Amino acid sequence: MENGIRIRLENFISFLSSYSKKHNTYAPVQTDETLDYDYINDLNAGAVVLNVPKPVTPLKLFFLPVKENVTLDDPQEPGSLIVGVPSCDLNALDILDEIYLKEPFVDPVYQKRRANTILIGTDCYGHQEHCHCTTYGSNPYPERNFDISLSAFADHLYLIPASEKGSNLIDEMKGTVSDFEELTELPNGITSRRESAVTELQKLNSKLPDYERTGELIRNVNNGIWDKYSRGCVSCGGCATICPTCSCFLLIDKPGFEKVRQMDACQYPGFARVAGGEDPLHIRSDRFRNRYMCKYVWKPQKFEAVACTGCGRCIETCIAEINKNEMFAELAET
Repeated sequence: MENGIRIRLENFISFLSSYSKKHNTYAPVQTDETLDYDYINDLNAGAVVLNVPKPVTPLKLFFLPVKENVTLDDPQEPGSLIVGVPSCDLNALDILDEIYLKEPFVDPVYQKRRANTILIGTDCYGHQEHCHCTTYGSNPYPERNFDISLSAFADHLYLIPASEKGSNLIDEMKGTVSDFEELTELPNGITSRRESAVTELQKLNSKLPDYERTGELIRNVNNGIWDKYSRGCVSCGGCATICPTCSCFLLIDKPGFEKVRQMDACQYPGFARVAGGEDPLHIRSDRFRNRYMCKYVWKPQKFEAVACTGCGRCIETCIAEINKNEMFAELAET
């Protein structure tokens, strides 16, 4: 556990406040009933919330904004630090990196943002109603794609580096914070909390099929299930926009050979419309089916990473209150 440290929460918050003066620094902040990332400064650093699931905004939007001009000269911005990233968002980087960083089709804009960002992942010491990461093979604490893991216990934070960027940040923290201790192991209390969180999630989702089984069920289901669950869908695209792994986009030509990348969603009417006017997904239930076929059938055929990390945001954001977990549980019982 080289370079790991234990520090007090107030000292870590003080470091964030200082660090934010030179670098873009984001962390979850509670406002009313919403927990979401906010730009950290001296005024709100004390309101940072850690080890609580989960920010409303998925991590992907830091690397793939809703809309951006990809041909304009990229301004020289300071590197970014994102604190409090849950494992469901960290694991979503598996498939995003596979899509945008795999040779020979590397996206230079995405690549630069990933390289210039430090990610501090945090444990989830609880769960929300629709969280189901363990069902799809993940755990509610950082396992990969992070630079530092952060766990809170008994008024202290335990920070463990997982990359050179993480080690360098911890070294910088040591030079700023006087009250810290070198770590040799995590306390049993953190291990117990992790085990408890896993057990609670497994109990909550005991009727939900795993990722591979879900794909099998979807592949063989009749159209009646799609008609039933898509009945209230208003084609807003919220489920895809809020999803940490969905990344479809339009590339819009502008005068002067500029190109604007804009997020797209398979639930939008006209998503599959071609120049001749044909639209294989003009029926709402077909668009609805397309989303789940993409996530659980087609993506596994093409990519090694899973296309759903079990964050539950698509359920929480749905205007029609469509619950995919209820649909999958129903399929598993038939």
